[in-house]
Amino acid sequence: MASTSTDLKLIFVCFILLSTIIPHALSASDECKLSQSSSCNDKAKALPLKIIAIVSILVTSMIGVCLPLFTRSIPALQPDRNLFLIVKSFAAGIILATGFMHVLPDSFDMLWSDCLKENPWHKFPFSGFLAMLSAIATLMVDSLATSLYTRKCNTGVIPDGSISVEGDQEMQAAVSSGQHVHSHQLHHGVLKAESGDNSQLLRYRVVAMVLELGIVVHSVVIGLSLGASNNTCSIKGLVAALCFHQMFEGMGLGGCILQAEYKLLKKALMVFFFSVTTPFGIGLGMALSKTYKENSPNALVTVGLLNASSAGLLIYMALVDLLAADFMGPKMQANIKLQLKSYVAVLLGAGGMSVMAKWA
Repeated sequence: MASTSTDLKLIFVCFILLSTIIPHALSASDECKLSQSSSCNDKAKALPLKIIAIVSILVTSMIGVCLPLFTRSIPALQPDRNLFLIVKSFAAGIILATGFMHVLPDSFDMLWSDCLKENPWHKFPFSGFLAMLSAIATLMVDSLATSLYTRKCNTGVIPDGSISVEGDQEMQAAVSSGQHVHSHQLHHGVLKAESGDNSQLLRYRVVAMVLELGIVVHSVVIGLSLGASNNTCSIKGLVAALCFHQMFEGMGLGGCILQAEYKLLKKALMVFFFSVTTPFGIGLGMALSKTYKENSPNALVTVGLLNASSAGLLIYMALVDLLAADFMGPKMQANIKLQLKSYVAVLLGAGGMSVMAKWA
């Protein structure tokens, strides 16, 4: 399928961009010297914690993203059931809180650091500005990708002229029985229903791909920071928080992948990329721990800007493509009780992830 190769190219482009941007942050010569307590800094003790982090985060990521993919065998958790929407709302709350409570505040902290020059970094809120631009750019990508995929899909559909001819032939064949109007209306109704289903499926596929790309970016960044750190006090809290985060963020992504109805190979590739990005970032941070300095201006600017971009994308996806799409959909609009349950699920997800901000 043409869209499959296009989607894979987007993921590879994302990794290429990260590989070209991150090395610019690996400057040790201009490290900012800040007074820090070294009681928790122990490289020997930090190494086994990082290995535990790689394994545990990999396992929880795979469990989280795979759980929704196996719900078709469980009637209560199928995409057309109420429970699926409630669980999806909970996961969307996790993603929303990740953007607001974790990624965006980290970006503000980095770009307002005393290690950066007063001008321009302390004169303008670059984090908020870039998050806003990222959200607008995500809207553009979201809209354009949907339009392009819709046009590509429509090239395989019978042209309008052919439909009219077919409809006229059916009408002529049914004139003698007096059913020509009903036949034409039924035929036209089926075509409209199929067109609507295809449009919704394309929408789900675009949402799944854009969300995956946003998660890949911020997962590599947080993994890089953990892998480069030797602070055992912070690593212990980070491991638990990231496992919780990856589990439920994966559930949100897995729900989108399930609704996109990808083939097995495409599902496996998306599960793989989501599951390995944070462990990959940790491994990269460990490999570059001697040259990567968290307080160097280059590192602060690069990671801060990446975090701001990722935050804007995640906030947009959570609010527009996940929450608004479901809450404004016909199923929830027709069921007030389901809306209330989903509101509670969103608050629980966002609240739980917000509490995690104390450690991560």
